[in-house]
Amino acid sequence: MASSLGRLSGSRFWSTALGCGSPRPRAWPPGPATGRFCGTPLGGPGSGGARGLGYGPGTGGAGVGGGARRAPWLVAGLAAGLAGVAAASLQHLARAEMVPRTEGVSGVRERADELALRCSSFMAQPVTALSELRARQGDMKTQMELLIMETQAQVCQALAQLDRGANFSVDRWERKEGGGGISCVLQDGHVFEKAGVSISVVHGTLSEEAAKQMRNRGKVFKTKNGQLAFSAMGVSSVIHPKNPHAPTFHFNYRYFEVEEADGSKQWWFGGGCDLTPTYLNQEDAVHFHKTLKDACDQHDPSLYPKFKKWCDDYFIIKHRGERRGIGGIFFDDLDSPSKEDVFHFVQSCARAVVPSYIPLVQKHCNDPFTPQEKQWQQLRRGRYVEFNLLYDRGTKFGLLTPGSRIESILMSLPLTARWEYMHAPSKNSKEAEILEVLHHPKDWVH
Repeated sequence: MASSLGRLSGSRFWSTALGCGSPRPRAWPPGPATGRFCGTPLGGPGSGGARGLGYGPGTGGAGVGGGARRAPWLVAGLAAGLAGVAAASLQHLARAEMVPRTEGVSGVRERADELALRCSSFMAQPVTALSELRARQGDMKTQMELLIMETQAQVCQALAQLDRGANFSVDRWERKEGGGGISCVLQDGHVFEKAGVSISVVHGTLSEEAAKQMRNRGKVFKTKNGQLAFSAMGVSSVIHPKNPHAPTFHFNYRYFEVEEADGSKQWWFGGGCDLTPTYLNQEDAVHFHKTLKDACDQHDPSLYPKFKKWCDDYFIIKHRGERRGIGGIFFDDLDSPSKEDVFHFVQSCARAVVPSYIPLVQKHCNDPFTPQEKQWQQLRRGRYVEFNLLYDRGTKFGLLTPGSRIESILMSLPLTARWEYMHAPSKNSKEAEILEVLHHPKDWVH
């Protein structure tokens, strides 16, 4: 059952924005957007769907975006916005299947070429050198780094395509303590006021403050002279559309590995995604949650309700008694039944990002709105800032970690926001409707 998914104590976001050094920004795309993606077709079940965390006979899941009746605008939106993407992905997969199964010098060379080809569709070259990735292709750190690079590229290319070819600034940075990252940011586009998708791959020695946070979650480590070696990587994104009827969106998926003094290793995965609409749209909420449920159900049908509740309990602005948005899924410290099983679950969740969110922006990015509706969006963004700065443990973890890159940590904040003293919406208004849901979370899929 889902209880064997490891220790689920605590609810901390590990920041994927650690790092420092001189950034080397560039713009993406260099020319017209091509819509070329790397990986399995978006909206499909993903290569890990058959190897899940489920127990017993079928899980009842139909794959991301599959098995459920969708509203016509959702089907049309996905088809219009992502046509050609699946074809490019299938073409990439066809090339992957052509790699010979036999090894030897030629086999190793062709596998190396396949890795280079896969990386060519990323927003930048991986943080880890290709030579090192080739040398440890079966290692989980390699698999996870390639997944987060792939996810970053998929999301950025989908956003750029939707924003009429808007450019992302691609900012590659290094962390002197070990590792680095790639921050991709679109600002003041046609559709998005600010959209950031950042990856980081870092390693070194945990600070005492970081180790303390982990001990507070029940983790016990064998240290040597108080030192603890770690490796961590993840992808994190926050997207703020201009139109107040298009929702804000966040996702984060990460992997952490600690090497203890005796050489033994502890590892775990974490992540999740959540939706923050300015105005409530029931159809949007059902689509978003149903897509996440389909991704979870590939592995175990008990996962979605567990992680949905965890999300509702984590993203709460305590001093106001309201959730940040209408939720999604959230999980941390997943360390069983095996690395491969949990990795395939995370892979399914990452591949649900585009089909869960992009159709919602396509639907609403050209909706008419009033100055009053724009002002309400600014007030809700103020709430978003309050949560991230006061309560989000990942933000605080990053700010307290030596060598942290502040620009990447605060990438999640909107360009504009508003605070008004004692503001309260009128009763029975559309503004009051969303507040009711934020105070009392709903079950959107049953």
